[in-house]
Amino acid sequence: MGASKLAGSWGEALAAEYLRRKKYTLVAAGYRCRFGEIDLIVRNRKNLVFVEVKLRKTAAFAAAREFVDARKRSRIRATASLYLAQNPTGLQPRFDVVEIYAPEGLQTEKPVINHLEDAFQ
Repeated sequence: MGASKLAGSWGEALAAEYLRRKKYTLVAAGYRCRFGEIDLIVRNRKNLVFVEVKLRKTAAFAAAREFVDARKRSRIRATASLYLAQNPTGLQPRFDVVEIYAPEGLQTEKPVINHLEDAFQ
């Protein structure tokens, strides 16, 4: 596994644990289809949440959420639509972004985690 893939998996695991502590239940991780990938799918009482996890060392260049551009949002929406077609639910779909700032990469002891609910439509 390459360094960026390892870091991505680490970031997704951190985000999943963070969301679990916020009373979300993990439904799927790394859901892939022909349209793209969704890092995490979680649920709470009201929502089925499609989560894009962005891991960065710093926000000096741009906030992590700014890397979820229109093209990426479009792919996430298409992937979520296919997921919902295959897995019908009465829950309200929502799109969140979890930013993780880890200045020392995998060695960061206390990464900063920002959960942006309803980050895009």
